[in-house]
Amino acid sequence: MPNIIYEDNHIIVVIKPQNMPTQEDNSKDLDLLSEIKDYIKQTYQKPGNVFVGLVHRLDRPTGGVMVFAKTSKAASRLSTGIKDGSFEKTYLAVVTGKPRLGYGRLTHYLKKDEKENMVRIATQLETGSKLAELDYRTIDTKNKMSLIKINLLTGRSHQIRVQMSAIKCPVVGDTKYGEVKASTPLALWAAILKFNHPTTGKRMSFCVFPPQDAPWNSFNINTTLNIDS
Repeated sequence: MPNIIYEDNHIIVVIKPQNMPTQEDNSKDLDLLSEIKDYIKQTYQKPGNVFVGLVHRLDRPTGGVMVFAKTSKAASRLSTGIKDGSFEKTYLAVVTGKPRLGYGRLTHYLKKDEKENMVRIATQLETGSKLAELDYRTIDTKNKMSLIKINLLTGRSHQIRVQMSAIKCPVVGDTKYGEVKASTPLALWAAILKFNHPTTGKRMSFCVFPPQDAPWNSFNINTTLNIDS
């Protein structure tokens, strides 16, 4: 059963576990979208195919807060929010080292190799390259690691992982873009989600804390989310 933190007739907000696919992939492992569909089907005794709108995604190793639409109208309006910038996603990451600047905006063009499931820095003129932007702020540095707060301005595949690696501060636990061997899971977490409710227009805000084990336990996450969110 999905870890539900809010639900009404139009949306369902859940905590995505780390290492669970957002939607079905080649592994055929249980994915979050299918789990939510099964939950709705069983709980409300829905016949036939159940509609659940996937409006945003998290990489498989990334956990945290997500919202799904329960109607096509809700899906359309949430998608509009993503396009107009009212749909806000804030992440926490523990990275190796310390960014040269304490805060700033990273702007790159990224290109994905679908076959290898890898993303690389590209040029604007390369076919298939897409603009990727994020704002970051260094919250604290300890034990040669830094706690970073990130606001995504675009939603590209593997974006945070690639862009932090590009400034020589790869996410801790990232064997794809940083460490050769990881001793901890990927230290990237979707912590805060803000959006306008698709029918009432009310501003909704959800905050989910990352795991309390390493490397997160090196930092005061409580203060970070309660004061700085």
